[in-house]
Amino acid sequence: MAPWRRKADGTGERASEADTIVPTPTQKHSICMVSDFFYPNMGGVESHIYQLSQCLMEKGHKVVIATHAYGRRKGVRYLTGGLKVYYLPLQVMYNQSTATSCFHSLPLLRCVFVREAVTVVHAHSSFSAMAHDALFHAKTMGLNTVFTDHSLFGFADMSSVLTNKLLTVSLCDTTHIVCVSYTSKENTVLRAALDPRIVSVIPNAVDPTDFTPDPARAPRGRITVVVISRLVYRKGEEGGGEEEGGGGYNTILYI
Repeated sequence: MAPWRRKADGTGERASEADTIVPTPTQKHSICMVSDFFYPNMGGVESHIYQLSQCLMEKGHKVVIATHAYGRRKGVRYLTGGLKVYYLPLQVMYNQSTATSCFHSLPLLRCVFVREAVTVVHAHSSFSAMAHDALFHAKTMGLNTVFTDHSLFGFADMSSVLTNKLLTVSLCDTTHIVCVSYTSKENTVLRAALDPRIVSVIPNAVDPTDFTPDPARAPRGRITVVVISRLVYRKGEEGGGEEEGGGGYNTILYI
């Protein structure tokens, strides 16, 4: 069944099969990941894009990444496995996000899409102006588009209101949207007035087998829980410390 799509007048319609991504078992895509946030900048979005690109390349797809220049890192660079990265000469406005007028990035992004014979444009992060630009330009070129939202937003402060309005325009005819948690999906659906049926959830997670402690070194009567997160309120930084245990344990220690 084709996904539901909202039209410009606010009414809905069922998208045609030609508008959807329906790969056959042998079909391979040429995918362009676009975001302002990528290495050498460090963060969750950056590592997510890199790891996802490596996995898609292992599946046989062609993947390139487009981001803005970081200092002297400009032009084309190659990472592990031959992952090709375009560091485009776009002006950074604030917090590694580029200034956008929607048109100044058109020649550069169009050149990348045509040169790499891109079939799917995958944009990342609501904060990224390049991501919104790429979605707009890809639609004008008739390319399939995917957007991954990595963050939660509010509905009251000025920054959230403006970003939510921009997101509503950017995602109005995006082929598919991916969120990193079910809470993120609910947040994005409300912010951008989306049909939940075109939003999928692929949760972020760590491989627990890489972090298995040595049971022989565990102290008796106490559980130690190590939390790795940014120390901000919306990530739950106020939840640390000690609390009374249960089930035979005297104390639960959070680090």
